[in-house]
Amino acid sequence: MSRIDVRKTYKLYIGGAFPRSESGYSYEVLDSKGKFVANASLASRKDARDAVGAARKAFGGWSGRTAYNRGQILYRIAEIMEDRRPQFVQAVVQSEGLSAARADKVVDEAIDRLVWYAGWADKVTQVLGNTNPVAGPYFNLSSPEPTGVVAVLAPQESSLLGLVSVVAPVVVTGNTVVVVSSYERPLPAVTFAEVLATSDVPGGVVNVLTGSAATVAPWLAAHMDVNAIDLVGVAGEPALATDLEVAAADNLKRVRRAPAAEPDWSAEPGLEPMTAFLETKTVWHPIGV
Repeated sequence: MSRIDVRKTYKLYIGGAFPRSESGYSYEVLDSKGKFVANASLASRKDARDAVGAARKAFGGWSGRTAYNRGQILYRIAEIMEDRRPQFVQAVVQSEGLSAARADKVVDEAIDRLVWYAGWADKVTQVLGNTNPVAGPYFNLSSPEPTGVVAVLAPQESSLLGLVSVVAPVVVTGNTVVVVSSYERPLPAVTFAEVLATSDVPGGVVNVLTGSAATVAPWLAAHMDVNAIDLVGVAGEPALATDLEVAAADNLKRVRRAPAAEPDWSAEPGLEPMTAFLETKTVWHPIGV
């Protein structure tokens, strides 16, 4: 008698735990050839609110850590991804329809991207901060600080490298994240969530929602406790991007706008993904006091 496969239903990742969606709904995840692979939870607006609450609760502790320690933690994520390489390769092959060799290269790039941002953790302040010349007996110092809770729409096509490229720069600078994964290609994102749960990342720093960005994102964009939103994941959808920018204006969120087409994620990212969600704090102090 042939054995029946035990199909997995992937949960959400909120506050360091894996709850089922409050909606009770899930949807079928198909591979690149249209074959059923697994079920994924269909996040609701209540799940989005719970994720924002978890991110806010984690923000104080995460932003208060030393930059060096945040870099260590991102490096630890890369270490665990390296250990679980076969699972990530399989997820990319199923999701993106790449050959095993090409998928292996994509996993390499995602791991290297984490290490790259980990290396910037304790350097970005030195690059962006400065001592300002002023006409008076004062020290005038400017330094970057994290914005707060950031909603991120992950790219729809680049389900692993794109995901890492939008999440890593936000958290390495001290922000916390609620990320909506690719709808059709959630497997790398939920596998990434399992890595986060077994690494040193405190619960709530990264929260992963699976489901439709068109359904969940408007609630995140309008949420008054979300400080910024990254719209890269809706590249090529100008109508949705505009609607989300309008919703974000209600409480003056920082907005990283959606490009006309999805970026080349294999290119060196530069500093902009980090600086997009940093505020500049300037302090005046009398000389000699």
